[in-house]
Amino acid sequence: MSNNLHQAGTKFLRLLARHGDAIMDAYISGSIGDHQVEAKVQDKLVKAGVLYRPEPGADLHLRHAVRSLLEEALKDERNRQIDANAGSAIAAFKTLAQHYTEARHQGDIAAADAHYRDLSEHVYAFSEGLQHSIRVMWSRINNEFGYVSSINAKIRENELAQSQVSELLAGLEMISFEELADIAGDIRELRRLLVANLQQNISQCIQELSVVQGRLLQLLGRFRQIHGRAKLLKGWLLYTEQHPDYEVGNHVSHKQIPALFNEADAAIAAASVDIHNSAHESTLVELVAHIKANRLARFTQAAPQHSDSVILQDNPDYELDEHPIKAAVSEYFVHVIDNFEPGTASLSALDYLQQQQLEYDAESWLYQVIGGYEGLPQEQKAYFELDPETETRAPFANVVIRDVSVGLR
Repeated sequence: MSNNLHQAGTKFLRLLARHGDAIMDAYISGSIGDHQVEAKVQDKLVKAGVLYRPEPGADLHLRHAVRSLLEEALKDERNRQIDANAGSAIAAFKTLAQHYTEARHQGDIAAADAHYRDLSEHVYAFSEGLQHSIRVMWSRINNEFGYVSSINAKIRENELAQSQVSELLAGLEMISFEELADIAGDIRELRRLLVANLQQNISQCIQELSVVQGRLLQLLGRFRQIHGRAKLLKGWLLYTEQHPDYEVGNHVSHKQIPALFNEADAAIAAASVDIHNSAHESTLVELVAHIKANRLARFTQAAPQHSDSVILQDNPDYELDEHPIKAAVSEYFVHVIDNFEPGTASLSALDYLQQQQLEYDAESWLYQVIGGYEGLPQEQKAYFELDPETETRAPFANVVIRDVSVGLR
């Protein structure tokens, strides 16, 4: 089965590469006529699902899947396709997770592995689809909807993007991780895939979508401001065209001047120090330093000429003692490095605590080990691997860390 799929996929990709010119012509122009492609090539591309004819006698068009692939690969700013349907994806997650759980309980390892691979692919594809939607939104915002020319079209595109963001947020808020945790049960792989990874990705996407929504509202306000000014200017031009003999009157000679022409420039406010303005921080620091220097100079002049001699000596160096439990964690990491052997299990934190007869509470020791691992620099942290030993407790499926093991990658 896998061999047949591999051969079919390779054949399809070669077909795309062989007829790349015709496919790109259809992508750029929207369609290609029968005179642009040979009949045999048309039949191959239509049978392969690359091109299709919407109706008899019409030109050939690209399939939606192929067009989406090219838009994503080329980073085409015209790409406005966003999948906001999260309900169907979550339903697929639940179904595949139940298939995996049932096959695992029945002891069918092959079927369980197949269902887990399908579930992993669906979860990763769902997360990638969310990230793709956010990239599309940012591209449209950064280009200020440059694929349309008029302000009215930009406003409509902005409103469309806002509705898509609202649908995405509404769909993501409907996801119940408690239900996914109940389906995963005590299976570690499912909990990591459906609860930990998925929840982290969705939380990041929700935060970024909130930022996108704010930028869209800000951009929409600017578009409407430009639209209002343009409308006012067009109205004035239309009025002057209809009244060519119109002349601006001398409003200064009137007894009652309109409020629009009776506005004076604002008077310069009195100078004052704004300590809350960060732009003035450097100037204020220079002024304060100058004042201190003047005070020091006056004090030096007023000091007596004959004073006792002052002997300058170096201050003794001192160091802050490291906390004993922190030093013990560092020794534990060094012990892991010194006693590392490929293929052997690493020494857990509690076993090391008992072996070294350290007088620390087990819970405090585990917290310190986890904190020491998270506090390592990234270049050092990449060499270690933290493997927690967890236990799920009823009735709320709370995950409790019983022990941790630190090893080398």
